[in-house]
Amino acid sequence: MTERIPENELKKIKRILIIQYKPFGDILLNTGYLPFLRKKFPNAQINYLIQKPYLTLMEDNPFIDNLILMQKKKGFAYYTERMRMIARVRKQKYDLIIDQLRGTGSAQITLFSGAKYRLGWKLKRWNWVYNFQRKRTNDRYYSLMKFHILEPLGIQEQEHDLYYKIKDDSQLKIDNWLEKINLKEKSFVIFSPGTPVLAKQWSIDNFAKLGDLIQENSALKVVLLWGPNEDILCEEIISKMKTKPIMAIPTKFNEAAALLKRSKMYISQDGGINHVAIAVQTPSIAIFGPHSNPKKWQAWHKPQHPYLRNWDCKDRTDRTLGISAETVFDKFNELLKTIQC
Repeated sequence: MTERIPENELKKIKRILIIQYKPFGDILLNTGYLPFLRKKFPNAQINYLIQKPYLTLMEDNPFIDNLILMQKKKGFAYYTERMRMIARVRKQKYDLIIDQLRGTGSAQITLFSGAKYRLGWKLKRWNWVYNFQRKRTNDRYYSLMKFHILEPLGIQEQEHDLYYKIKDDSQLKIDNWLEKINLKEKSFVIFSPGTPVLAKQWSIDNFAKLGDLIQENSALKVVLLWGPNEDILCEEIISKMKTKPIMAIPTKFNEAAALLKRSKMYISQDGGINHVAIAVQTPSIAIFGPHSNPKKWQAWHKPQHPYLRNWDCKDRTDRTLGISAETVFDKFNELLKTIQC
């Protein structure tokens, strides 16, 4: 049983810092427990340490008081920035540090913070920094697992939603574009074929075949969502399709979320955008290869977010991931029935 901080001590906590300054998906997955942390500490100041590239994920979160901005640096400048963060965090005199990242950098920031209570995951190194620890498991969606680190505070795992605020101007831009091309809300499926991790990449040929299957056998259109340097990938998919999909306009991250919100479904390989689909409550199908654990990285406990993984596929160079377009199309039809019930 996890040791608890006594309630009379919890009432003394006035300043809290959450540390998870990277990467993209992991930051978004922290938004699930924030309402419960705020409920536990209604009068405390809750701050969040985040790197600048990921600022959009937390800048409008109603459960965070302040964002502590950390610059993303390389080389010697990286260590200089870490020292700056250590000094800034120590100066703030936090009572409680919640280190969800648990890397060397976050451990050092926690170590020198001066905080009385330091919560962190029990890993191979730096465990002595934390006076309350929890083992990390791989058997549940990561946003659920993140609750476990809060058990010393009397906060237990519970059903929740992720949170990402779509700005009004982002939604307006997307709605105007949809009106211009005469595409109605919930009349299309989004593919996002790009990924910075090659091992996660599902076959371009399969994306093209799946697009044709959907457009030939349903009333739904396929929209290709892309980020920087991914337009070439989408154009390759278009060139391989017999039916014509729609290439999305260039979008900033918040605008991409606005487009996802208007779609019927999101289908793609495992990645951070899938968590955005979950946050805006768009049904999704995540395609996994032998590179990561779907039980950890997909909200499979919710029926509108199934995943596909061929557990017999061990070849990390196989871009089909051992999953055919026909298999995904079958899952697409199953999900359509689920969300229309």
